[in-house]
Amino acid sequence: MSLRQRSHGDRTDEETIITAIRKTLTATAVVGAVLAGSAACGTVEQLSAGKKLDQAFERLAGEKTISFELDLDTDARSLKALDASSDPEPGEEMPDEAADLISGAKISVTVQSKKPIEESGEKDYVGMALKISTKDGDLTEYRVIGDYTYIRSDANALGKAMGFPVPSVKDLPPEASGLKKVLEGEWVKINTKEMEKTTAELGAEPGAKPAPEPTLDAKTQKHLLEALRKTVAREVDFKTAEDEDGSEHITATAPFRTLITQFLGEIRPLAKSLPPGMELPTDKDLKDAPDTDVTADFTLENGELTEVSVDLAKLAENAKVKKLGLVVRMSEGQTPTAPAGATELSIDEILGGFGAAMMNEEAFLEDVA
Repeated sequence: MSLRQRSHGDRTDEETIITAIRKTLTATAVVGAVLAGSAACGTVEQLSAGKKLDQAFERLAGEKTISFELDLDTDARSLKALDASSDPEPGEEMPDEAADLISGAKISVTVQSKKPIEESGEKDYVGMALKISTKDGDLTEYRVIGDYTYIRSDANALGKAMGFPVPSVKDLPPEASGLKKVLEGEWVKINTKEMEKTTAELGAEPGAKPAPEPTLDAKTQKHLLEALRKTVAREVDFKTAEDEDGSEHITATAPFRTLITQFLGEIRPLAKSLPPGMELPTDKDLKDAPDTDVTADFTLENGELTEVSVDLAKLAENAKVKKLGLVVRMSEGQTPTAPAGATELSIDEILGGFGAAMMNEEAFLEDVA
């Protein structure tokens, strides 16, 4: 097997995992955002529920630091069934290890800004932290603090789940000693601007200019919000209930295809104002989308949003997908901090070190063959 072939296989496994996550998160993001929109609804209960959600999200938007945990509420069997329904090519099916990893993963996120989140632009964010954990421990974690991105990972666990071999420490060249820290699960740090520049260069065509960052101007954002409110007012049904512990639950239910089709219809006049890469799907693209009811459940405690859960199993339209949902749990904002003792790495060291290690392993496999 050549290095080129191995790299292709690795990308295939990674893309399989990313596709499964994207299917779930994209549907969740759309449903959650739309169902959570401000509702100028008709009944007293609808008006009250919509107002309470508005106020809860306004409180969140007024914070300078937000922390939450994202839990993919599913199991490996459902993920495999979801993957199978997408008709993957032979050999490109989701590996069992990947399904086990994704089904048991939790993602913890913290974002910190100098301004309230609703007023923040890219330059206002001063810290961000993301950690992916499983029942067996932390899988990977990174933080962006100041000029540096800090990273640590369980390289062996990631390699096993993704289906690619992890280079051995002994395979690293002497000049890549810093990469030993990566393979040993210790903290390393990389200059963020250097990393972004190199990443853009690797993914660009020769001579191509960097693509502009996608942004929405304030006027377009206002129009999008108005379109969202109109759609929610027509299509979403709100109900409220109280739990024994005193928390309040607000459920928002709507037929998925109708909801998305109506919302996109409202914003099509704004298509020219959207940044590159945000092309809208056509009505033809949406005709096969399920029109089953989807419900988002919001939990409020003393007026604050503490949890959002969305059940997506019906959207899969696959009887074998028994459990497929997403739960977001809010927590008190934690200030991201830079880990002590992180080893600084350059992009050249990372690319050169792993490239040399993979070539050494490839040569060994060819000799054995």
